[in-house]
Amino acid sequence: MEKTKVVIAGSGGRMGKVLLDCVAQADDLVLHAALEHTGSPLLCNVVAEGVKITADMEAALKGADVLIDFTRPEGTLRHLEVCRKLGVNMVIGTTGFNAQQKASLGAAAQDIGIMFAPNMSVGVNLLFKLLETASRVLDKGYDIEIIEAHHRHKVDAPSGTALGLGEVIAKTLGRDLEKCAVYGREGITGERDPSTIGFATVRGGDIVGDHTVLFAGIGERIEITHKASSRATFAIGALRAARFLKANKAGMYDMQDVLGLK
Repeated sequence: MEKTKVVIAGSGGRMGKVLLDCVAQADDLVLHAALEHTGSPLLCNVVAEGVKITADMEAALKGADVLIDFTRPEGTLRHLEVCRKLGVNMVIGTTGFNAQQKASLGAAAQDIGIMFAPNMSVGVNLLFKLLETASRVLDKGYDIEIIEAHHRHKVDAPSGTALGLGEVIAKTLGRDLEKCAVYGREGITGERDPSTIGFATVRGGDIVGDHTVLFAGIGERIEITHKASSRATFAIGALRAARFLKANKAGMYDMQDVLGLK
């Protein structure tokens, strides 16, 4: 069977290095190229047999099947333009996109396969599904709070995963997250509005990613938690998504599609 040819963006970063290791261990995948930004001190470093880190996007992506991108919105959009031009599918784990940038992803999905998810952990995506049930059952009389913690280097807050959890809950309850989300509390805030969904953010140390959804009622509370102890869980999900895209046509997908949870 022909191996899926994978390109890793941000190959010198924390997530990029894990992805390189996981691709090397996969029997059905091969590293086609490794990308880094212009000026990176890692350029020309050898990361696999015959593969050096490069900043030349077109050369790296030519002939590839899929690009896996866990970088930043601006970089991902530059990669998107080249992938669309060359017909290369994308697995996107980048977070922090605004509405206009997300629309660009949707437009490109008319021509290539895009798997876009704020978190590619199998466990977190099961959590998304569990929250649909919990939200339907606990729709009245329970205050909803989302608490997330990540390492000191994370640049966006709340995390894309936390926002994704909030979106699942809001959609299930028929609410608009943009209108009901509360991202910080300070001073005299008044009593809690029961229709809101609260977010609390922690940043410190080397925390890979912790997420808890709290349903707080009178006399009881339900906490649904996922804790990641290694970035390998995200990489394994991303490789699963790469395999999925090779077997499917152009379109916009998420991990629920990849895992058959829809």
